[in-house]
Parts: sequence; C-alpha cells; structure tokens
Amino acid sequence: MSDDVESLLASLSDGKRDAADKLLPILYQELKGIANQHMRNERADHTLQATALVHEAFLKLVDQNRVEWKGKAHFCAVASNIMRRILVDHARTKNAAKRGKGAQRITLEEGLVAGDPQNNVDLVELDELLTELAELNPRHAKIIEMRYFAGMTVEETAAALDVSVSTVKGDWRMAKAWLSAKLEDGSTAS
Repeated sequence: MSDDVESLLASLSDGKRDAADKLLPILYQELKGIANQHMRNERADHTLQATALVHEAFLKLVDQNRVEWKGKAHFCAVASNIMRRILVDHARTKNAAKRGKGAQRITLEEGLVAGDPQNNVDLVELDELLTELAELNPRHAKIIEMRYFAGMTVEETAAALDVSVSTVKGDWRMAKAWLSAKLEDGSTAS
C-alpha cells in the first residue's frame, strides 16, 4: 500500500490528474483522522464537518501545481495546513459577520501551552501568532502545525520535515515556549 501511495504521489507531482482519484480512497481514513483532530478544537455546533473539511482540503491539495510530493507524511502535513487555513478562513468570515462578537475560540491542550489546559485562544489570533512564528522560524511553525493541528508524532514530523527526531523535540519545546510567552504577554485577546 505504501508503494501505491508513493507511486500515486509521484504521478500527481507529474501532473497526472487521474492519480488523485486513486489516492483519495487510500488516504481517506488518514485525512479524516487529521480533520477530526482539527475539529476537536471547534465548537460542537460548527457548520463544517470533518468529511467536508477532508473533501475541501483534498480538492485544494490536488489542485496544487508544481508540487513535488516527498511522500505520504509530506502530503498529510500539507493537508493539515490547508485544513487549518480553511477553518481559519471560516472563523474570519463568521467573526466578520458578527463584527467581532462571539469570536470562535479553541482550547489549547496542556502539552502545547504551559498553564491551564482550558486556556482559550481565538483561532484567528492563534493563526496570526503562527504566521508571526513562521516569519521568525518557519520550521518551528511547521512543527506546531504538524504536532498540534495534525496530531503527528515526533517521528512522523521528523520524516515529513526531513530532520532528526531530536531536532523536532528541541524545536517543539522552543516553539511551545515562544507561543506560551506570546499568549501570556497578552498577544491575544482573552
């Protein structure tokens, strides 16, 4: 199965659109798991569902031109990033409609930010912090995206980024500390 995925990703990189039709059924459960990971931070009455998130992200993924897929982990990492972007865009649209009232908030897990595991952070503000972090250190931002939003393990993250496990562990600690400091400094509205 892994060889099939690698072969289909290579075909997709070469612009063969029919590879996407074969790829979705193979990776669907994994992409659905990533979507569920993202959706666990959303409110219960969210208008998007994990299935719709998978399909919208997949359409954007296979519509990418000139992407050389480096394997399943790379594909899933990019899928997770696209899912996060879809949710952030959805939150921005909803927040704009409410003129800032009732901004969508997510709960950060204890492993990401020191302190109260129920620390609520606005999804749009978190995205802004990740954008700021990406300007300072793109790999740190990608590690937060992969570990927290996609639920990838340290080993999967290391494989996707083509770095060592110890590099991911160190960068994960640094990125969490940076994010925690920004949140404690009041960089996001509570």
